[in-house]
Amino acid sequence: MEGRWCVVEPFDLHRHGGQLFDAYAEDAEDRIWTYLPYGPFASLADFQAWAAATCRGDDPRFHAIVEPATGRALGVASYLRIVPAAGVIEVGHINYAPRLQRTAMATEAMFLMMRRVFDELGYRRYEWKCDALNVASCRAAERLGFTFEGVFRQATIYKGRNRDTAWYAIVDSDWPAIRSAYEAWLAPENFDAAGDQRTGLSAHLLNPVSGRI
Repeated sequence: MEGRWCVVEPFDLHRHGGQLFDAYAEDAEDRIWTYLPYGPFASLADFQAWAAATCRGDDPRFHAIVEPATGRALGVASYLRIVPAAGVIEVGHINYAPRLQRTAMATEAMFLMMRRVFDELGYRRYEWKCDALNVASCRAAERLGFTFEGVFRQATIYKGRNRDTAWYAIVDSDWPAIRSAYEAWLAPENFDAAGDQRTGLSAHLLNPVSGRI
């Protein structure tokens, strides 16, 4: 999946493993692992062992988010809980290195994955779930166009603590307006010479012309 700012490609342990470990190491406080059921990893060997066991299957299907200018992977995201018969699929295992966070690359990667789900694969429902305490993830879901659907209390336990799971989703009837909003946000004229956005994605999603209110 190729965009203007990033490439989203199937995870390859040999190509991406070391790049991701180095990129994640820039988070000296290991905050990126707080709400994931695994990590942090003390060594590249530990990370590679986990990735070999977790990131090479069909569900979850992991993808690396690659910076075109350097060819280096700066994060991952996956499709999971894939149910073709019901037309339902989830995005998860999202983990962005500090250099990827709050960038156009990060947002475009989510759009490219959405577009494949709805326009290429023909799914009806695209889900986002996170720990209800993970305020950053909840805000990200809403900023990206997902609709909050509720909290499943005591949904699971990870790292020795309870997780109430917040559910968000985009359904196929939402998608045309959301796609138009992303396309308007990604338009070259929406970014200045330094690559900074002129208008945020939220403004496009809230634009009555797009059909979102």
